Amino acid sequence: MTGLPLDGVSVLDFSTLLPGPLASLMLAEAGAAVTKIERPEGEDLRRFEPAFGNSSAPFLMLNGGKSVLGLDLKIAAHRDHAMALAAKADVLIEQFRPGVMERLGLGFPALSALNPRLIYCSITGFGQEGPRAQEAGHDLTYQALSGGLAQSLQRHQPPPLPPALIADMAGGAYPAVLNILLALRQRDRTGMGCHLDIAMTGNMAPFAWLGAATAAATGHAPGGGETLLTGGSPRYRIYASSDGWFVAVGAIEDKFWRVFCDAIDLPEALRAQEAPPTSVVDAVSAIIAGHDAAHWRQRLEPLDCCCCVVRTLAEATGDAQTIFRHHPACVADDSGVSIPMQALPIVPSFRHGADKVRKVGKITAWPEGM
Repeated sequence: MTGLPLDGVSVLDFSTLLPGPLASLMLAEAGAAVTKIERPEGEDLRRFEPAFGNSSAPFLMLNGGKSVLGLDLKIAAHRDHAMALAAKADVLIEQFRPGVMERLGLGFPALSALNPRLIYCSITGFGQEGPRAQEAGHDLTYQALSGGLAQSLQRHQPPPLPPALIADMAGGAYPAVLNILLALRQRDRTGMGCHLDIAMTGNMAPFAWLGAATAAATGHAPGGGETLLTGGSPRYRIYASSDGWFVAVGAIEDKFWRVFCDAIDLPEALRAQEAPPTSVVDAVSAIIAGHDAAHWRQRLEPLDCCCCVVRTLAEATGDAQTIFRHHPACVADDSGVSIPMQALPIVPSFRHGADKVRKVGKITAWPEGM
């Protein structure tokens, strides 16, 4: 026993790609024993670029510390084995379209009859029921349909492609883990499991909270560039430097705005709250564009005014604060090559130590040697 919060909890994970595997990775890091069910030839993420060792770097990052079992759920004997595993599991995660697991005989009604304590977590784009329930989608689809993506877009302006898979991660994986933990706590009191219906599009709603609050108060649903946090204020924007890079200005409060204005020598008439936002944006843009990113990094960041030069991924990884907070661990495949583990939002005392190598082995066939 390692003394981790989820020691003794067994998880059966039928999911692929990002949402479900990230959820089961967090559970595994907290001590749960995760068995990942894949097709005998392996799931699609194993073939994602870049390749690393005998597998894929994206796959390795999401699946360290899990055992992997290859089952063809179209074969009755394999389905029976999956059902036997579910009869003993604490948690099951799946992200097929609604109805697929039921048609395989592995839906919640059938498995809960065998195992009333089972917590059955379904992750889909739109939920188990409703007019869109059977529609296909990816992260960008769910962001686009949630209303959240529109908060960062302005008509007739070049559209940015969001780099973070927010719907998959914060709309799927994180709510899955949150609700699984709540369900485990509830089961401690009632002895009963439940079916968790995780809908990624619906779970994007908190990301549009300011727009929703504005709409509720004024009757007007704001578009991109209209609210404080979506480009409606010169105090919270991204400005381009002379070398084609960017400065992130988050000087919302007056005390920070005054420091920022002094640092860039913004004319006094443009510093007041009542100054026309467009005029202020134009003036600040011209000033920031007059120097390169290195100049602004040296000029602004020591002032502690919520303004900084945007970091590349390599720069962020090497940042002193990242190094101070990060507890590096490694994931190794069956060939022995290792890759740094995906960073996770779990405090060190609740997860395996950095000295433990998380391994991802070959898919175990069932029956063994089949």
